[in-house]
Amino acid sequence: MRAIQSTTLVIRDFCNYLQLERGLSLNTLESYGRDARLLVDYLDNRHLKLNDADTETLHTFLCTLRDMGIAPRSQARILSGIRSLFRFIRIEGYIDTDPCELLEAPQFGKHLPEVLSLEEIDSMIKALDPDKAETPRNHAIIETLYGSGVRVSELTDLRISQTDLEEGYILVTGKGNKQRLVPLSPESIYLIKDYLEIRAQQNIKPGCADILFLNRRGGKMTRVMVFYVVKDLADKAGITKKVSPHTLRHSFATHLLEGGANLRAIQEMLGHESISTTEIYLHLDKTRLRQELLEHHPLYKR
Repeated sequence: MRAIQSTTLVIRDFCNYLQLERGLSLNTLESYGRDARLLVDYLDNRHLKLNDADTETLHTFLCTLRDMGIAPRSQARILSGIRSLFRFIRIEGYIDTDPCELLEAPQFGKHLPEVLSLEEIDSMIKALDPDKAETPRNHAIIETLYGSGVRVSELTDLRISQTDLEEGYILVTGKGNKQRLVPLSPESIYLIKDYLEIRAQQNIKPGCADILFLNRRGGKMTRVMVFYVVKDLADKAGITKKVSPHTLRHSFATHLLEGGANLRAIQEMLGHESISTTEIYLHLDKTRLRQELLEHHPLYKR
């Protein structure tokens, strides 16, 4: 069994392994790196090294996360990063057995995502200020999020070279650097073309010439900026639900299912690796059907 000379080097090698061997996205790499450093800090405070951690130590670490008020879903995500770390150091020969094997993930119930009605989405579009310079871009962003169901990180990474407005498709790079073709709605195509004419007049920062959606300074938009755009329009439209770019993705999938789309087709468009992830929209559809029953059937109304 090898001795760990430098924890910092082990974490660096771990991140390189995730990027080169497993092809994880930058966001996932950053999350796993934070998770690993969080555990290392915990162990340092107890004068322990990574290869000293046993199942009991890791269980206590998870209990500490819970006591800190970290939500079960976040605890589960952190545990996923820790599991990957210990798989790596076992492969590298720093430990003989994996202490994560007997760890149980925290339990949490399934929460159905918030979904907007078509009328609510229309009200957000109507809330756009026609006098603002960024309105054509923001309009195109809302239509692309709702019309294609892309994640906000996929939206900010969209490239002009991977956008075919004639055929009506975008090439999206999703989780794990997996690429998929996603169709664009006619309205999205029209709005993107309109925005591109305005974009051509911007002073674009070096390295951003191929990025589709730019900020006012000609740089790449951040996920936080897109979140602000969506939330601001929801507030102006008087929508009281908790709205984010992901809400538009949920609405896209739910409305497709309600319209009779095949679940496998929705899975492919959303870029879900497992059909079980997409099946949450079946639960949403059942909830909607029950609501329709409660509101319109005379027996239930009585």
